[in-house]
Amino acid sequence: MRYGFIYTGDDPELAVELATLAEANGWHGFFVWEGIWATDPWATLAAAAMQTSSIRLGTMLTPVPRRRPWELASQTMTVDRLSKGRVILSAGLGVPEAVEPRFWLFESDPGRRERAELLDESLGLLEQFWRAEAFEHEGEHYRVTRAESLLPPPAVQQPRIPIWVVGVWPAPKSMRRVARYDGWLPNFAPPGAELAPGSPGFTPEVAAEAVGWLRVERERLGLADQPFDVVQEGATAGLDPEADAAVVRPWVEAGATWWLEADWSVPAERVEAHARARILAGPPRA
Repeated sequence: MRYGFIYTGDDPELAVELATLAEANGWHGFFVWEGIWATDPWATLAAAAMQTSSIRLGTMLTPVPRRRPWELASQTMTVDRLSKGRVILSAGLGVPEAVEPRFWLFESDPGRRERAELLDESLGLLEQFWRAEAFEHEGEHYRVTRAESLLPPPAVQQPRIPIWVVGVWPAPKSMRRVARYDGWLPNFAPPGAELAPGSPGFTPEVAAEAVGWLRVERERLGLADQPFDVVQEGATAGLDPEADAAVVRPWVEAGATWWLEADWSVPAERVEAHARARILAGPPRA
């Protein structure tokens, strides 16, 4: 089990300081959130890469359909090289306009179906871009003309930077997308239910069922021997190691490989103090 910390604030200088603090206090990953008009997460992570040496760095999460894939590839490659191969890309469809209008100030939501198409095409392109080799592409949404000169350097991590993908259990199409990549960011919507923030009803028992399905699907795809992460996000108090471990342990038993510590309910004026205290207390080791 590995443990990451999600910084829920938006001060880039503080984020870099907290990344170094997390590394020094036994955390395995440090993550920042990505908005559309917000502090640039990849610039922040580039700075953090230069101040750390072992902690994994990433977003939680990147709305890939909202991004130009060649620009995202350039940013992630740059941070991967600066960090000597410590980047993780967390990828999702992005929040719908009906749920969070703040993220749709500059364009209209094309709908879940088109965002899913953009996600799939973009993820395929990212793998090509990270290899820094000449190629051509003519897709539903993007065109790439072959270029032989001024190619950027490749990402350090090959065959690709690890990609964790949001998957809605038990939706087969969504989960099949997850199975092709390197990790699952769980969402839960039982048949007949609306997808809701926070995935209410998602329990370790539900997670274990989904993990079993993913193992079978990855075996079918010939990927059973490749590393794969199951990521669970939650909050622990950081005051009692045994109590914190008791929160995390059922998720470990269900098959989770990463616990991401985050409390999005902390008011903005308290985020810094809360983050410092929780990071210093160390991971909730189960």
